[in-house]
Amino acid sequence: MDLPGKDAGALKQTEGREKILVRKKMAEIPLLTPYKMGKFLLSHRIVLPPLTRQRSYGNVPQPHAILYYSQRTTKGGLLIAEATGVSDTAQGYPETPGIWTKEQVEAWKPIVDAVHEKGGIFFCQIWHVGRVSNYGFQPNGQAPISSTDKPLTPQLRASGVDVAEFSPPRRLRTDEIPQIVQDFRVAARNAIEAGFDGVEIHGAHGYLIDQFLKDQVNDRTDKYGGSLENRCRFALEVVEAVVDEIGADKVGIRLSPFANYSESGDSNPEALGLYMAESLNKYGILYCHMVEPRMVTLGEKFETPHSLVPMRKAFKGTFIAAGGYGREDGNKTIASGYADLVAYGRLFLANPDLPRRFELNAPLNKYDRNTFYSLDPVVGYTDYPFLESTA
Repeated sequence: MDLPGKDAGALKQTEGREKILVRKKMAEIPLLTPYKMGKFLLSHRIVLPPLTRQRSYGNVPQPHAILYYSQRTTKGGLLIAEATGVSDTAQGYPETPGIWTKEQVEAWKPIVDAVHEKGGIFFCQIWHVGRVSNYGFQPNGQAPISSTDKPLTPQLRASGVDVAEFSPPRRLRTDEIPQIVQDFRVAARNAIEAGFDGVEIHGAHGYLIDQFLKDQVNDRTDKYGGSLENRCRFALEVVEAVVDEIGADKVGIRLSPFANYSESGDSNPEALGLYMAESLNKYGILYCHMVEPRMVTLGEKFETPHSLVPMRKAFKGTFIAAGGYGREDGNKTIASGYADLVAYGRLFLANPDLPRRFELNAPLNKYDRNTFYSLDPVVGYTDYPFLESTA
């Protein structure tokens, strides 16, 4: 005769073994361990970073983005929406979304709702391109604004065929800068109205904020130029305004001190990154999203002697690393404490079920660079296949 106590004991043993197996599996795949980011409980460490897709016709997010983002949503996963313009002067690429008009805010709402319905955490990256633009993108055909009036030389587009032309920029007057800060503040307010959980300030990759940060671009002689403190002033004013508007617990920033995108290098990127990491602590923001020094140019990954470690140690919030990661080095990054979260751009673009593929160590779809910036609402956008078991 079996005793009830014996059954209960056996059940507890079984449950205990199952918990041990789960913990063992998670230990083997650090990217799939949970993480608490402020008030957000993340189920894994794999982040969808902001990826410009150029499918927001007329700068208005489109219904096809509902499927795109929801495909890449897991319960407790962090997604960051593509770079989103803060004003009509912020544009530099065709068909990129904005969040400065009521129409744009309303168009974002069903996209955000779709991510939330699947349990995702969704941030909006707010953006101003600065001099990475031309007269055709600017209101009334005016000159793009920047920290400088130095023109940007033409660049070969990602397609490898077309060349992007840039109009000579107009240096912002000192008294105009508060209005640009206000544009970021309003964009953050609008993002929360659209339902986003927070915003990421785009301070990377040679765009407007980066044009102030980097001494290769910033040749100002006012309080926004010259010293490291002065060059970082605009970025930190934007952070302060956004934090004041929506709360520090909903704010992140992306920085790329080592990168030279759009001729935006710096003579001492280590000092720049460290100064920003330390200065951000004053505002208590949720996270800092840093681009790896190995990604200083477009193309294949390569290593450098530089490291994000000093910035990681200095910054008190959640630290996200991005830049050419795969499954194995991503796991090492989490296991070693080098970063709290890892962002995967091209891999997540081509593998909407990337966390599941990492869990199973399954083969990955290959991305097609030719369709990154197509206007097609499906091809290269929502047609990448899932694993059969998760389709």
